[in-house]
Amino acid sequence: MHRHGHLSILLVDAHDVMRRGLRSLLSRRPDWHVCGEAKNRHDAVDLTVKLQPDIVILDLENVDGIETARQIKRAHHETGVLIYTAQDEEYRVTEAFRAGVRGYILKSDNEDSLIEAIEALANHLPFLGTNASEVLLQELLKTEGGGEEPHSLTRREREIIQLLSDGHSNRKIASRLQISEKTVEAHRTAIMRKFRFKSITELVRYAIRSRLIQP
Repeated sequence: MHRHGHLSILLVDAHDVMRRGLRSLLSRRPDWHVCGEAKNRHDAVDLTVKLQPDIVILDLENVDGIETARQIKRAHHETGVLIYTAQDEEYRVTEAFRAGVRGYILKSDNEDSLIEAIEALANHLPFLGTNASEVLLQELLKTEGGGEEPHSLTRREREIIQLLSDGHSNRKIASRLQISEKTVEAHRTAIMRKFRFKSITELVRYAIRSRLIQP
């Protein structure tokens, strides 16, 4: 994705102050270059066609972000779209990923999250802030078993994976569910074996790739 060692980034936000702040933050990285700024959908799509940025950082609230994301992806499929928003409603997160977005973080997240998100997209990996991850995991748990996958989760496995996604330890889960830590570990192993995953993060990425993004 990098061109000549530099990552080109287009900023799309209706507010001058927000764009200025982002530009200032991103300028700390010598290998990142803000190639343009747009304050509405029309300009965002035009600049995507003209500049073919590696990444577009897109405000959701003020530029009709979902439709803008769709049009950006149509204009240049290789561009990675990162939603940077104050909104974390479930329908927004899932709509965004169906529209081709690959990253979703909240403006309330710290600066490190934004940097990590850009680095992930630069390496063709999805990135979600904590809240977005939880929303997508919830969506997976609701829809799991309805597709073509040969496995399904039991009710207890759903409970455990939910608690794992909330950051609880095996000991805390065992206490809450009144079962032994060994039983929790056995369930956890069964869950990961079903999905052939090593971590909750991989499970969330599976949700993005296989459940919430249209091919």
